[in-house]
Amino acid sequence: MRIITISRQFGSGGRELGKRLADELGFDYYDREIIDTLAQRQGLDPEYVRSQLSFHGWHQVPLTYHSSFTTVLPVSSLKTQIMAEEREIIREIPESGNDFVIIGRNADIILNEYRPFRMFVCATQEDRLARCMEHERKRPVEEQLPEKQVLKNIKRIDKERIQTREILTGKELSDISTYDMTVNAGGRDMKKLARAVADFALRWFEDDGR
Repeated sequence: MRIITISRQFGSGGRELGKRLADELGFDYYDREIIDTLAQRQGLDPEYVRSQLSFHGWHQVPLTYHSSFTTVLPVSSLKTQIMAEEREIIREIPESGNDFVIIGRNADIILNEYRPFRMFVCATQEDRLARCMEHERKRPVEEQLPEKQVLKNIKRIDKERIQTREILTGKELSDISTYDMTVNAGGRDMKKLARAVADFALRWFEDDGR
């Protein structure tokens, strides 16, 4: 079984690269599907689960069960439960026996025993901001965020991902020694980049006897 894990900076294009890479190789692809599965098992709203997996702090926030009623519970215990369930879902994926690409969620650490090809996708702050603003322009005008707010979100999400990885794994997100390939995707043609990475990954697996 061949597994590719993709860690990334927010706005770097890691998600797009991962999807194109999966298509190029004919691998299964996992990203938001994990959130949907987790929400279904816990009886929670997917958007709530998504917010909790990126929420840091010890405040109290509304929780929606089965989208039918609201209660308030400590984030610490709820988030711990959600994160534990997410980890379990990720560990179940290899049971299918299929090759797959998985985005984020510290899967490179969780699935370490399977010797995945571990990627880290990055880009300059300017490139990430430009990519995020391009995404904003596709949204309804009334929902578009100003550049200043988008930049603030980039910094906030980067910080959250760094903190989460350190808490769960004791490792730094930017520690390049934990990855088999680091890719600066800023300003790149994603189709061509996906083909190049796919070729390298296949050679890497061959050298590893897979």
